[in-house]
Amino acid sequence: MITRIPLDDGWTLSLVDASDPRVPSHVRAALPIAASVPGTVHTDLLAAGLIPDPYRDSNELTLDWIGHAEWIYRTTLHEAPPAGDRAVLAFDGLDTIASVTVNGEEVLSSRNMHRRYEVEVTERLRGADVLEVRFHSAWAFGEAERTRIGALPNAYPAPFNYLRKTACNFGWDWGPSLVTAGIWREATLLHGSGPRLARVSPHATVDGPRGTVTFQLQFDEPTVGPIEAVLSIGGQTQVVQVPSGATTAAGEVVVDDPELWWPHGLGAQKLYAAAVRLRDGDRVLDEWTEQIGFRGLRLDTSSDDIGSAFAFVINGATVPVRGANWIPDDCFLPRVTEARLRERLTQAVDANINLLRVWGGGVYESDNFYRLCDELGIMVWQDFLFACAAYPEDQALAVEVEAEARDNVQRLLPHPSLVLWNGNNENIWGWFDWDWQPQIGDGTWGLGYYLETLPAVVAALDPDRPYWAGSPYSGSMEVHPNADEHGLKHVWDVWNDIDYTHYRDYAPRFVSEFGWQGPPAYSTIKASLRDDPLTPVGPGMLHHQKANDGNGKLERGLAPHFAVPEDFDDWHFAMQLNQARAVRLGVEHYRSLRPRCFGTIVWQLNDCWPVTSWAAIDGAGRKKPLWYALKEAYATRLLTIQPGDDGLTLIAVNDGADTWRSPVTARRFSFDGTEVGRFEARLVADRFGSARLSLPAWLTNPGDARAELIVAESATGERAFWFFGEDRDLAVPPAQFDVEVTSEAGAAVLTLTARSLLRDVVLFPDRLEPAAESDSALITLLPGETHSFRVTGLPSGAVAGLADRVVLRAANDLVRVTDGVAGR
Repeated sequence: MITRIPLDDGWTLSLVDASDPRVPSHVRAALPIAASVPGTVHTDLLAAGLIPDPYRDSNELTLDWIGHAEWIYRTTLHEAPPAGDRAVLAFDGLDTIASVTVNGEEVLSSRNMHRRYEVEVTERLRGADVLEVRFHSAWAFGEAERTRIGALPNAYPAPFNYLRKTACNFGWDWGPSLVTAGIWREATLLHGSGPRLARVSPHATVDGPRGTVTFQLQFDEPTVGPIEAVLSIGGQTQVVQVPSGATTAAGEVVVDDPELWWPHGLGAQKLYAAAVRLRDGDRVLDEWTEQIGFRGLRLDTSSDDIGSAFAFVINGATVPVRGANWIPDDCFLPRVTEARLRERLTQAVDANINLLRVWGGGVYESDNFYRLCDELGIMVWQDFLFACAAYPEDQALAVEVEAEARDNVQRLLPHPSLVLWNGNNENIWGWFDWDWQPQIGDGTWGLGYYLETLPAVVAALDPDRPYWAGSPYSGSMEVHPNADEHGLKHVWDVWNDIDYTHYRDYAPRFVSEFGWQGPPAYSTIKASLRDDPLTPVGPGMLHHQKANDGNGKLERGLAPHFAVPEDFDDWHFAMQLNQARAVRLGVEHYRSLRPRCFGTIVWQLNDCWPVTSWAAIDGAGRKKPLWYALKEAYATRLLTIQPGDDGLTLIAVNDGADTWRSPVTARRFSFDGTEVGRFEARLVADRFGSARLSLPAWLTNPGDARAELIVAESATGERAFWFFGEDRDLAVPPAQFDVEVTSEAGAAVLTLTARSLLRDVVLFPDRLEPAAESDSALITLLPGETHSFRVTGLPSGAVAGLADRVVLRAANDLVRVTDGVAGR
């Protein structure tokens, strides 16, 4: 039997050059220190108390030396494998430019963070063996490669496109420059006397009532004498005879009438235990286990009278995508534990998100990530790791690109949640629109990877899963990559240049990036900054705003809707509210285009540190108002009012598997709650479809546009609102309400009764207790209506503070009304 010994103990960290002048003297004096594996240099230095928190204030800048220095991880292997056993060192992740030595002799050289490495060390181990992993500066390597190859266009100044390392380590418009090094995934010593399962590739397919798993096996050495491979799935077993001298084997297991894996909300997430055991008689040589699922999968890119579609067909059903983009959940990847992933992915499901796009400037996500997505029913779209830059197709880099693609396609293919391999993020768009062509001329820039290397790897190793060359991409280099009529679209003039109401100018087939910025939760800001007082332009706030002219864009984006507040508390609420409204408007518009548009992927779900960004969940894991907006806009059944050339239309969007039939009532009210018009009808929206109902002009033409609204409601509880102007131009009354606070099953319940129109009420209990959270937000009430907020994590002594002005907010607070005229 193969023995696997985790190498996660007894490591130390030191410098290659103990006198390196870039390294502070107090750090040099303290080294070596204990090191964690998996881990990073930054987190080891932090644990030893040698550096401040890189996420606090502007500490990022003072820690830049870490990424420029060279480091050694060292441990001792105290026991040699038994005589006759082969010994192999395996590293699941070395970040990034590394050399591995055993007793001073180099056994392995790495230049790719995203690959798994193995090396046989049988003849080098003799007991009490010194294992060292030396990490060279990724900065220095990237800069040397740029000098050797020549400069290529890049959205950022760092040379991340010259080496295979997480691009956003070098800084992004939402992330710090914290260039990591370390043994970032598991390290293992394997030993045994027989052949080992080096690769197991299970391909699960469904054909009518028959499920088939084809297992492709690869051994680490030729077999000596015949052995057996026992394949099993769902209680069914097949024995494959493996002849002497074989390095591969294959076999299949059939499961009759398998239960299918579905995205959440459409069915169960059935998973089957799969196993492979190598046997020599009664002796088990090695074994492999995994959970796999059966599901049909097809990407529909067929031509139609508009252009060409982009839609996922799961088990024969064209499934609408309600998605979000996923970035690394921490700059220091080993800190992203299984428990943290479960929390974040559960937050995604609770927001009605059914797909996460793992963005190309990050990593191929972990096995834990994918196993949790399998379990929770979250579809995953995995980018290959290319983002926002031209990449050289130099031979040395091309070899690494193909090797990492093979590694990760094979590693992740068992997971039913994985529904797409995508070639890159925005690089094809960059070639068309970012002035790259004059800089590159006839040189290569990565297109060969996206159109040749990567699709060939997917076709060879994972032929049952679709591949797409890029996001955005229209399916052909003959068509602009960001065309509305074809494939995938990114919308970024909204936010960067124009107001969010311009989302309605676009009618894409599938929009895979769009978003709007907002600051993190107040308690997250307080924990990460020492600005006193807090202001939008304080040194800490500005350092934690990485977008170019980010605060300017926030304020210009707010101005059409509200005056920009001078008070920080009002500014913070206004910017979070504007972010939520912007994305909600975009999502509802794009969903209302069904069947033309079959998916939206918001930028972005999560953050890697405390920062003003596009995320719905901030770097401390706290839900911003945007999260609550997504939960409503991504509801399985959506009722929305949309404008058009012919007036207002009430649209019912049904992402459920059953037909949605419901009476609906659309009423026009004055802001004081008086009903001034009513229209009743019936909507029928087929499964995965939509229904449209033009509202009559007599209802939609207000008597006083500044003081009236339309409320549409279905008999099944869905609700939609339409205001006839922006808040700053409306006669929005001061917020008037009654509050009652009670306790219920370990939670505080704040019951709010409106005495005036209340628009987008939000409760911010984290201002009272950082761990406190409300179950709802962005609640609009007519006079006389009531809503209860359930708050968890709040100490009993803090409950009374829930009614405080900075805790209980409404959009009314951002509009001042004088003599019936909206003012500022």
